[in-house]
Amino acid sequence: MFGKIVRTLAALCALTFFPSAALPQTDTKASALATKKSHKPSKAKLVDINSATKEALDAIFPGGGTSQKIIAGRPYNTKRDLVAKNIITQATYDQVKGQIIAHRAGGKKRTAKASALAPSI
Repeated sequence: MFGKIVRTLAALCALTFFPSAALPQTDTKASALATKKSHKPSKAKLVDINSATKEALDAIFPGGGTSQKIIAGRPYNTKRDLVAKNIITQATYDQVKGQIIAHRAGGKKRTAKASALAPSI
């Protein structure tokens, strides 16, 4: 009987001094990162404004012929070029910037100096 009382008191002391040990642990940083990642569109869902079809662009820019303007203005170095070239307004860009991307075609970007040094055929 005495041993049972001692074990019960020891358990109560442990819970008093280490209350967090009795509660389930959650990693708030990991759950915060998971929440942030769930709101961010994956790269697979991003539409490349340099290669997307008119139908794919129409899904993001409905009506008005914006898709045709985007196709006519290709290629774009960055998605910000849509605003810089007056294809869309800043307000429209702010709404769709998380849905689009601009992959550059080619590979290496030629600089003006490299072009001047390259032999012409």
